[in-house]
Amino acid sequence: MIKVSVMYPNGKDVQFDTDYYKNSHLPMISKSLGKDLKGLEFEVGIAGRQPGELAPYVAIAHLLFDDVASFKSSFAPHAATFAADVKNYSNVDGELQISELITLS
Repeated sequence: MIKVSVMYPNGKDVQFDTDYYKNSHLPMISKSLGKDLKGLEFEVGIAGRQPGELAPYVAIAHLLFDDVASFKSSFAPHAATFAADVKNYSNVDGELQISELITLS
């Protein structure tokens, strides 16, 4: 199983519409990726390490897939649509990381 994390860097001039992202963008992603998407989580950053410090990321979405191939084959046909929607919820682009999930016993 892999996790694709899309992390939106935070900063004093960053704008991020959480409601739009949660109620419009993520449902569009979920519908477009279909059965290849095994899970979806959304986090909103509220604080950093030090008191009063901004969270490093204003928001993070985590998408679960069986493997990199299923992510690429389901995501690629819609990538331009997903990217074009960013202007509707933020003035920053997300950083993408693909991670292998390792279960510890």
